[in-house]
Amino acid sequence: MKRTIESDVVVVGGGPAGIMAAIAAGRQGARVLLVERYGFLGGMSTAALVYPWMTFHTESGEQVIRGIPQELVDRLMACGGSPGHLRDTVGFVHSVTPYHPELFKVVALDMLKEAGVRLLLHSFVDQVDVAGSRISQVTLTGKSGRIEARGSMFVDASGDADVAYLSGSPTLMGRDGDRLTQPMTMKFRMRGVDLEAVKRYMIENPSNFYHKTPIAELDRIPLTGIQGFYAEWRAGNVPINRDQVLLFTGPAEDEVLVNCTRVQGLDGTEVEDLTRAEEEGRRQVLLMADFLRRDVPGFANASISAVGTQIGIRETRRIDGEYRLTIEDVVAGRSFPDAIARSGYPVDIHDPSGKGVKAAWIGGDGAYDIPYRCLVARSVDNLLAAGRCISTTHEALATTRLTPSCMATGQAAGTAAALAFQSGTTAGGVDLNRLREALVRDGAVL
Repeated sequence: MKRTIESDVVVVGGGPAGIMAAIAAGRQGARVLLVERYGFLGGMSTAALVYPWMTFHTESGEQVIRGIPQELVDRLMACGGSPGHLRDTVGFVHSVTPYHPELFKVVALDMLKEAGVRLLLHSFVDQVDVAGSRISQVTLTGKSGRIEARGSMFVDASGDADVAYLSGSPTLMGRDGDRLTQPMTMKFRMRGVDLEAVKRYMIENPSNFYHKTPIAELDRIPLTGIQGFYAEWRAGNVPINRDQVLLFTGPAEDEVLVNCTRVQGLDGTEVEDLTRAEEEGRRQVLLMADFLRRDVPGFANASISAVGTQIGIRETRRIDGEYRLTIEDVVAGRSFPDAIARSGYPVDIHDPSGKGVKAAWIGGDGAYDIPYRCLVARSVDNLLAAGRCISTTHEALATTRLTPSCMATGQAAGTAAALAFQSGTTAGGVDLNRLREALVRDGAVL
């Protein structure tokens, strides 16, 4: 016999977007259930070692993401789990936010409990029941059998638009034409890195690194990221389809996060493709570690200290919502009357089939608005999306997928879900003035 859990708001996905959504809905007074497939929180930030968070700021340094995401950073700082926002020494964005994943998991748990959220780990949504134009329940599968999770409102923060897809709401995948997605990456950490030697080499060889690297400032700011080692990469003949090395420092003083493996042409929603990706990604980790030890200054005594629990996924399904954010919206720094979040992260497309990364910068004041309509699913009245699976084009997803932006849309989706429940309306019928006032009251920047 199936067990049943009754809630006002059901949030599916315990990554940063889902955490923010659940906290926001709980703080609005709703009974909230948060469902997560792993035995821990954090999504790609913990399971796939996506690190650091980037970025809460515009290129000029204006902070455009605050609210509950900033509260999380503040609480991590208070317990030694983050140094806060630091300059990005790659030079791609203004700031990055390093964090300790194990402390993040616990701080997130604390914040959820304080908001009265019920958490169900080790639970996977495999069925969505729709009556008319509303989801009545989602069915979870886990060690204890099947559980029916009923609610008035649902937030899809799965990253893969699982709830939307299973409900029959329209979804999109990849770029137009061939539906190819940005590549997957198996991230890993190495300890024993001589970061002072790396920094000296960067200062002595500036042309071997990304052209926006703030070389002149490296003697007075912490080293947070490195993109380059172009000469070493060309000479190393590593059989990975990319053109440079990308590293981020920390959390330990002799540690780096390596973001260099690249698995292309596979579908992150197909288990056979995911199986192949996990195998290929782990083999590439060993190739990269050997190359770094052999050819890159500062790595002679380094060793692998951690590999992602799963491969990192940049792009799979996303909802086709009431509005689809475009690259034109982003680069114009466009404003919208129904804005529920802002972002200063540029477009950053890891080529689905080639070696490089295509970037496009934000005009105007350096930030663009994310409209509420991007969170509202079509054909299902009580479903909102948050995080990586909101409604965008393939190109615009290359900015909204970044964690701080996902956190901001999560806070908005959770707030909207609670307001919709309280007023007895649909996701699309939420009073926008009331929603925006609640977000501003809770610290969001609009």
